[in-house]
Amino acid sequence: MIEVVRPGPLATVQDLGRPGHAHLGVPCSGAADGRALRLANRLVGNPEGSAAIEFTFGGGALRFGQAAWIGVTGAPVPLRIGGRPYGMNAPCHVPAGAVVELGMPMQGLRSYLAVRGGLTVEATLGSRSTDLLSGLGPSPLAQGDRLPVGPSTELKDIQVDIAPSPALPEVPVLRILPGPRDDWFTGDALSILTTEPYEVASASNRVGVRLDGPALTRAREGELSSEGMVTGAVQVPPNGLPILFLTDHPTTGGYPVVAVLAGDDIPVAAQLRPGQRIRFRL
Repeated sequence: MIEVVRPGPLATVQDLGRPGHAHLGVPCSGAADGRALRLANRLVGNPEGSAAIEFTFGGGALRFGQAAWIGVTGAPVPLRIGGRPYGMNAPCHVPAGAVVELGMPMQGLRSYLAVRGGLTVEATLGSRSTDLLSGLGPSPLAQGDRLPVGPSTELKDIQVDIAPSPALPEVPVLRILPGPRDDWFTGDALSILTTEPYEVASASNRVGVRLDGPALTRAREGELSSEGMVTGAVQVPPNGLPILFLTDHPTTGGYPVVAVLAGDDIPVAAQLRPGQRIRFRL
């Protein structure tokens, strides 16, 4: 059992989400940076989709009732176990009774802590993920919460000492595909989107990254009927400022989508922090 001593600004349980329910209005949700979650689980011998903790801006502390193995990935944070510093992207042994502490990230936004055996909180629609938009799954972690851990007897042996991880880019360049509603905008909209820098607004969250910068001008009046939305959709509300949807996005929307992010760049978008500049590229 793991006790939450301090959750930090926001800590949630996440796995790879609950896909296949969008027709019922249920978002996929899951880890915003799925690549980091998969790596954290592989480091400790878990299946890639095992439930772990997603920390936003770090700052968390956990007390382990039993000895365990953990892996911490994603946004780089100072990591201490029992007061001693440890490295990220590597399996780390936690003695029984020790406290694991995560500092604030030096880059990026979201860090992931996987424990060998996985977290076994109650599942909803086949997933243990916290969905902040729909309210499905466990509540965000709070001081005093206790998290059960699954057995590790049937898992593969830990075989990795460290996993090299590239540094997060200071000014990420996110690749996009045009459409499906780019025809709702003036002919220079995609050129503006891919030429001018945008800045991540403070109102961003797991639902979407709100961007400040040049507004995109509509060529058509009125609104769309609601249509399906996907993770990575670049939706443009009437003010012309793009919103890049992340994993807790709504399943439908009525604002036109000018472009969609390449799937491999969604983990990069998940690490964007307020005030950071980004660029788009077709």
